[in-house]
Amino acid sequence: MADKKTPAHPTTMTDMLGERPGQGRAMRADGRRNRERVTEVAFDTFAREGLSVSVHEIARRAGVGTGTVSRHFPTKELLFEAAFMSRVERLDGIGQSLLASSGPEEAFFAYFAEIVTEGTTNKGLAEALTGAGYDLGAACSQGRHDIMDVMGQLLARAQKAGAVHDDVEADDVNAVITGCAARDAVALGRMISTARTGLEATHSR
Repeated sequence: MADKKTPAHPTTMTDMLGERPGQGRAMRADGRRNRERVTEVAFDTFAREGLSVSVHEIARRAGVGTGTVSRHFPTKELLFEAAFMSRVERLDGIGQSLLASSGPEEAFFAYFAEIVTEGTTNKGLAEALTGAGYDLGAACSQGRHDIMDVMGQLLARAQKAGAVHDDVEADDVNAVITGCAARDAVALGRMISTARTGLEATHSR
């Protein structure tokens, strides 16, 4: 009579318990929910309080462990980038619409005002614009949404139409945006108006 083979001992929890249907999908869904929750909390926190808020504090507010945040976002810079990418996407969409449908002068200054407003009313973005430990330009120039390139296109069109001084460069515009964003929301309208007066070509006034 043939000897019966001794069954192998289980070596993992899956061997012992068996894989439950949908378990992998559920874990992936939980991971997505955690990522979305962390991103949402990070955006709100950075916008209201600036970039100095720690990853540990963001994790606490999101109701997850610091390890969970680090697993999705290994560095604080990556967390900031993910949190504000929705704003970059929105600004890119506005810029693309202006390129397609508006006159050169109106499109350039409308986009300028939109970015200044975002930077002035969003503390985290304002700090990034002023170089507080984060290269916003590099982040905004990655992937499909390059708002700096859109600004450059709008500037070139406005200059070709004679609406903006020929010697104004994209870096000049970024510097003006940074200066405006450093002020508070109360001065927003005045700063945009003053900046427009300085950028406009004389004969377009």
